[in-house]
Order: sequence, then C-alpha cells, then structure tokens
Amino acid sequence: MPSITLLGLPTCDTCRKARKALEAAGHDVHFRDIRATPLSDEEWAPLLAEFGDRLVNTKSTTWRGLSDFMKASEAEDQLREHPALMKRPVIQDGTRMTLGWDQGIAESWGA
Repeated sequence: MPSITLLGLPTCDTCRKARKALEAAGHDVHFRDIRATPLSDEEWAPLLAEFGDRLVNTKSTTWRGLSDFMKASEAEDQLREHPALMKRPVIQDGTRMTLGWDQGIAESWGA
C-alpha cells in the first residue's frame, strides 16, 4: 500500500486511534506533529481549499481560549497562529484527503 500522511497531535486520542487502525490495515503511516512541525502557508492552502472553515475545531479548549478578535479572523490566520485548532486528523495520500476519524472514514482507508 502507498504511504499516507497523518497530520495531528501525538496527544490526541483520535489521532492515536486512527494511526493504530491504519497501521493495522497495512498502511505505511507518516505521522506529522503539527505543533512540533507547523505547516507552511503552501501546505495549509490545499487543506483550506478542501475543508474550509470545517478545518477549525470550534469545540476545542484552544478555541474557547481565543480572543474575540482571533475568533472573528480567517481560518488560515487562526490555524497559522494556533495549529492545535486544526480538527484532527487530516489523512492524505497524494490523491485524496479526509478530515476527522469515524467509521466511514476508516472504511474509506480500508481500516
């Protein structure tokens, strides 16, 4: 199977669950910690084009701690300043990408 990239945080339970399931299904998973290795503007662009505002996790503790000014700003500005705001995980393989982890997404990756 081709290599896939999982963007997330190592402390995120959903990311850990997704990584474990994908590896068990035989995928070669490259995990990227978006806090330790932030995405560049060029890397954010296709994610924002695909998912738009859905990429921002407005139910997170990080979101609740933002100023009203930051909450009103554009998604790319929020994510650039606070990468942990990204809804996780983003899984991509060069031809497609998915956001989050549920049964439907797991099945789409064969996990």
